[in-house]
Parts: sequence; C-alpha cells; structure tokens
Amino acid sequence: MTQDATQRVMSAYVEALLGGGDFGRFYAPDVVWTFMEDGAQVHGRDAVRDAVIGMHVQAFTAHPEVRGLLVGDGTAMLEAVFVGTHTGEFAGVPATGVEVRLPYVVAYDVAEDSITALRAYISTTKLRATVAEAARSAATAHA
Repeated sequence: MTQDATQRVMSAYVEALLGGGDFGRFYAPDVVWTFMEDGAQVHGRDAVRDAVIGMHVQAFTAHPEVRGLLVGDGTAMLEAVFVGTHTGEFAGVPATGVEVRLPYVVAYDVAEDSITALRAYISTTKLRATVAEAARSAATAHA
C-alpha cells in the first residue's frame, strides 16, 4: 500500500476510534493483535474489536489521548496515553474507581485498505498493579 492510502485508512480508523464510530470495520477478517509485553494475542476482527471495547467501555471508562501518528507504506505507529477510570472488572479485580494514565504505542500493518496486524507496546503489568493496589487500599480503608 502506498503511504497516502495507508494514511487514509489510519486517519479514518483513528477518527472512528475516538468518535465512537465503527472502528472494527477497518480490521481485516484475520487481523491479529499482539501484546508485545507478554506475547498474548487476539485473533479476528470481532475479537479484536471486542477487546478494544472491553478495555475502553467495560473494564474502564477510557479514551486514548493521541500524541502522534506516523505513517509509511503499509505501516503506521500510533503513540497515545490510555486515560480512564476503572469502572468494571479488570484482571479479576472489581471496579475500584481509580484513575489511570498509561502511555502506549501501537504498530500497525495495513494492506488492501484494512489493518492486518496490531502490536501493542503497553505495560499491562503496570495497569494490573495499579488496579490491584487501588483494591488493596480500598479494602484497608474499609477494615
């Protein structure tokens, strides 16, 4: 894909993601999302879309603060900050109400007007530790 075509796909994707639109339509049917910290993967358009929704709507009331988008021929890199409130179960921890801000980067492969792969560089370990600490603090305060 040319850089211009990749730019069009990524700009429309980010607009849909930030605006509550159908961002899942930009994923290829066999898209793979890899969490680079531990190698965990999510496979398929619906599963990847649902995982994004799970993080941004179900486990947290959150949104990305986009810092930058770099685009090349068939590749893109998004730098952002995950900003949200822990409002649902995450990693076995019930909602704590803790506010989180966690920087991350996602590398994308784009082909035939679809995102075919995402590689997320985010510390899910830190995110889990933050909500677990909030839960421990709340339990101690109520004891």
